[in-house]
Amino acid sequence: MTSRISPVWLVVVGILSVQLGAGIAKTLFGEVPPTLIVWLRLVTSAAILLVIARPGVRHRSGRDWLVVAGFGASLGLMNWAIYQSFARIPLGVAVTVEFVGPLTLAVLGSRRLRDLVWVALAALGVALLGLEPGHITLAGVLFALLAGAAWAAYILMSAQTGRRWPGIEGLAVASVVATLLLSPVALHGGAGRLTDLRILALGAAVGLLSSVIPYSCELVALRSLPPSTFSILMSLEPAAAALVGIVVLQEVLAPAQWLAMACVVVASVGATRNTATIAEPVPD
Repeated sequence: MTSRISPVWLVVVGILSVQLGAGIAKTLFGEVPPTLIVWLRLVTSAAILLVIARPGVRHRSGRDWLVVAGFGASLGLMNWAIYQSFARIPLGVAVTVEFVGPLTLAVLGSRRLRDLVWVALAALGVALLGLEPGHITLAGVLFALLAGAAWAAYILMSAQTGRRWPGIEGLAVASVVATLLLSPVALHGGAGRLTDLRILALGAAVGLLSSVIPYSCELVALRSLPPSTFSILMSLEPAAAALVGIVVLQEVLAPAQWLAMACVVVASVGATRNTATIAEPVPD
């Protein structure tokens, strides 16, 4: 059935699913701490991925476990930091700033001096966000930058994990690691909310929308889609986040913020045209 669907549309569906999940998560922040929502998302995705992948853990070397632990740590930090950013600044702005992380990684992986232009363009985009400071906080921007750095680490660790753990086994184990690392913080003061079936259901929905569905779409799409094309399509993430922010959260961006987003998207497209650096499934 999925073979009849264009891989481009699969990627687009995955992108919209990620951001829709983020939008739903943000509607819950008034009732539940962002960290608990992230934890529920990770629990859901870890449980489903474990059932699907059924990873083999016997006869694994210490290096295998060290790599997957690092992968899980970057996954957990990426999700925690971006949700902290969502709680403070508009969705579209947060994802725009976050995208600087993998964009920088793509440029660092290039030997072309002209790619520094894309870094400058992205920096201009982030600077433009300061022209409309009404809904922008320093903490929100810093959390988004932290999420971007964790995203870059996730990409690097994903490549190493893929060489040691077949299929999606590494992602399944990493999701468990991320869940365990976040558990003490998430459950401290928030465990009482886990008796609310509505919160549990919405948390599970966020996990499906933000992790399971997009990863599945990307996995199928990458079987026939060139990594460079996938990378360019992923550059639509900030625009998709802004769209969901408008429709779901009524977060209308100012003209300068749209211009900032355009700068980052163009910079991302330019930097990733001839590289597959960002072409990794990203449950962000």
